[in-house]
Amino acid sequence: MNLHAPRAAPSLRQSLDDLASRRISARELALVTLQRADDTQRRLNAFACIPREHALAAAAESDRRYAEGTQRPLEGLPIGVKDLIDTQGIETRYGSPAFIGNVPSADAAVVRTLVEQGAIVVGKTTTHEFAWGVTTASAAFGDTLHPLDARRIPGGSSGGAAVAIADGVMAAGLGTDTGGSVRIPAALCGVTGFKPSYGVVPTQGIFPLAASLDHPGLLGASVSDVSVLAEALRIVGGSDAADELGDARIGVICSIASLPPAADIACAFAVAADALASAFSLEALNAGDLFGGSFDAFARIVLAEGGLVHFARRDPDWIAANYGAETVERLTRAMATRVEDYASAQQARRKFAAGLERLMARHRFIVLPTTPCTAPRVGETRLAIGNWSGTVREALMTYTAPFNLAGCPAISIPLRRSVGALPVGLQVVGRPGDDAALLQIARRMERLLHPNDSPRSSARPPRQTDRELSTCPTRREGEMQ
Repeated sequence: MNLHAPRAAPSLRQSLDDLASRRISARELALVTLQRADDTQRRLNAFACIPREHALAAAAESDRRYAEGTQRPLEGLPIGVKDLIDTQGIETRYGSPAFIGNVPSADAAVVRTLVEQGAIVVGKTTTHEFAWGVTTASAAFGDTLHPLDARRIPGGSSGGAAVAIADGVMAAGLGTDTGGSVRIPAALCGVTGFKPSYGVVPTQGIFPLAASLDHPGLLGASVSDVSVLAEALRIVGGSDAADELGDARIGVICSIASLPPAADIACAFAVAADALASAFSLEALNAGDLFGGSFDAFARIVLAEGGLVHFARRDPDWIAANYGAETVERLTRAMATRVEDYASAQQARRKFAAGLERLMARHRFIVLPTTPCTAPRVGETRLAIGNWSGTVREALMTYTAPFNLAGCPAISIPLRRSVGALPVGLQVVGRPGDDAALLQIARRMERLLHPNDSPRSSARPPRQTDRELSTCPTRREGEMQ
């Protein structure tokens, strides 16, 4: 397999140091980032919109603040924002042709917090239509492609952000996670994806998929990059939480019985567990039938709550005429959902959450594979993994969606792989509300799993071409359709 070797963007902390010391200006950093975004867009289709003029105007403001000594905590840092999340004055399509030309009049709460601290939105990253899928494919806008092998999917629905980060456009961005939508593409693309505890980050200004499962999420090239944004969003404090961890017990789940991981995933996970055992107290867990039925319960909840979202806004005829075929098919099935189906799914959810709470009573964290396979090929709809066969959707979500049911914080960090091998991820799960400790232990694990990785270097100065045309012209502000 001939895999493309991606570049790396400077880390967020390195960029802050470079900006503060004036080794690079915010404008220069923005120009480098925009140039890389254009290149990645041509090859991999990772952006729904690249608001060049908007980003350069924000960079000019950051340079003014640095010159005056009034810089904010994230001053001049380029970030990507998933196309599901509202951005003031920047087209936001929610991945759907029905919203072409939609320019929100206000930022989503999560965007507003970062922008008010000086972050610069350099691109709206692609999503599956309304985040309802795991491939980031689009009949209307073209498929987003894997950063290492363009014959494969990047995962989804926050696939564009994972691709852009893996391809070195920027170090971090915002996504959403309803059943694995930051962790799945992070694992498949070799970056970090973090889903905070349910309710910790506001969802205001984010197009809902399933309200009781939706989590805003963060993606980054490393745990450190994710932590910078987590601190800005007050998910965690700025101080080190190491003294809070003590000798934290970690449970290890090698396999979910209904869907064992592929042989190469199982091998990579076993090697990682051996490395972690040198520093942590690990115990193999027998999850029994804990996960049995959890994916089915998740799918039924999404179908019911997703149907409520869309039918509350539009009638079925308008939806059929304006949405993509995949979404229309799911909403057609949603119309047949009965209250009894939704109620039984919620009962199964409560049973799973209670069982997980008992399992984690003696273990502050659980580790398991993020996905049971590497990135599927573009166009594949079904997979066979060992003796199991089923849809790509079920394969990629079986190990992630249960933790949306329980509202737990969870993070996917890349595992070390041999040259030429596709990325895989290690998922670390904490108890609800234990986000700070989860990120702290993830940083420790990252250092153990990647001991020889050197810090990413500064951004190079931009080329002389200083094109001022926006890839996505800012339209007149207006309300959502």
